[in-house]
Amino acid sequence: MLDALSSRLQGVFSKLSSKGTVREEDLDEALREVRVALLEADVNFRVVREFTKGVRERALGANVLASLTGPQQVIGFVNDELVEILGREQVGLQVEQTPPTIIMLVGPKGSGKTTTAAKLALYLRKQGQKPLLVAADPYRVAGAEQLLALGKQLSVPVAAADINAKPKDLAKATLSEAKRQAATALIVDTPGQTAMDDAATAELKELRDGFRPTETLLVVDSMTGQEAVNIAEEIDDVLGITGFVMTKVDGDARGGAALSIRAVTGLPIKFIGVGEKADALEPFIPDRFASRILGMGDILSLVEKASETIGEADVERLEQKLRNQTLDLNDFIIQIQQMKKLGPVSQLVDMIPGLSGVKSQLNLDQVDDTFWNKAEAVVYSMTPEERRHPEVINGSRRKRIAQGSGTTPQEVNRLLNQWKEAKKLAQAVAAGKGPSLMNLLKR
Repeated sequence: MLDALSSRLQGVFSKLSSKGTVREEDLDEALREVRVALLEADVNFRVVREFTKGVRERALGANVLASLTGPQQVIGFVNDELVEILGREQVGLQVEQTPPTIIMLVGPKGSGKTTTAAKLALYLRKQGQKPLLVAADPYRVAGAEQLLALGKQLSVPVAAADINAKPKDLAKATLSEAKRQAATALIVDTPGQTAMDDAATAELKELRDGFRPTETLLVVDSMTGQEAVNIAEEIDDVLGITGFVMTKVDGDARGGAALSIRAVTGLPIKFIGVGEKADALEPFIPDRFASRILGMGDILSLVEKASETIGEADVERLEQKLRNQTLDLNDFIIQIQQMKKLGPVSQLVDMIPGLSGVKSQLNLDQVDDTFWNKAEAVVYSMTPEERRHPEVINGSRRKRIAQGSGTTPQEVNRLLNQWKEAKKLAQAVAAGKGPSLMNLLKR
């Protein structure tokens, strides 16, 4: 997440932390470097100016220049100012007391509205809602077909029969269908805009007036930087948007929009897209987002993600096997499958305090779906006895397993060594040398 900016900021803080105390010239030098890093990330220059001014005033007001913990205090002030410009409090979706809640997604072409609509539907279903996706973009080739395909993939119904109807008629037909299906939430995928000319403005206003949405969310590509802020101001003037969904936040190109858009418009970021998979949509929580940018991790989001993927029964079974020291490679396969559901390893590392700073040294690009698939193939090529008792695997067995899995004996051996190390660590946790897995998931 914003790796280039995060790396630059962590470099500044590392240099500052190496000093016993902070002189005023040290503070000014650090803030100059922070200013350059933010501008290079395409953060709005007014936001950068107010941000660095705020950090400096906090630091001088707290008299950090005379403190032995001055460097740590400065980092804390940077975090506080980041949270301030990001909005401080999480702002969730408004929900109608009388369903359905109607969410209209608007934004420029290519910002990711259609995939965001599907992700949002999945998110709402997990919250106990009954979503209905609405195709309202008659211009993009195969736009409705894409939404139908995504709906089928996620088992979410899609209203697309009247896509070429006038906005008022489309809204009327869709609301009737929502009532028939007892849908509690409508997610309307609107036409993407290249320019807010009179025709585009009139059409969006007609859709808004027809659906009368509870939320009008602007979907913006975070990699467009400052341009995203300009788009936000323009569309807000026309429609009166209620918040933002930032897509492609997992990318590394600029990303300054995420740090500018709330401060410039005064409107909240409600969700961020952190990947291509259907579950790669997260509620935007300012303090957690700031911590990840500064390399402080986000263990709460990691635990929440794990608790959604790993049920309590699975955790209890795993802990029992750990205590009895009966963990085997069958369990390893189950854990691999659960890890794949959690998302890319590079994103998980961002959530673990202390690891994001050394991410470039971990060769995480090698730990992708191919890595997990290869590990599964190796284990599936073993006999039931070998999975239960991997210590019986000798040279000839290793060669047979390699042939069956399309790998080499060296790769089989590497996996077995990784398994042994993982098992030692897991058993240490179960023996009381680390937090209980169940306690972590219940926090």
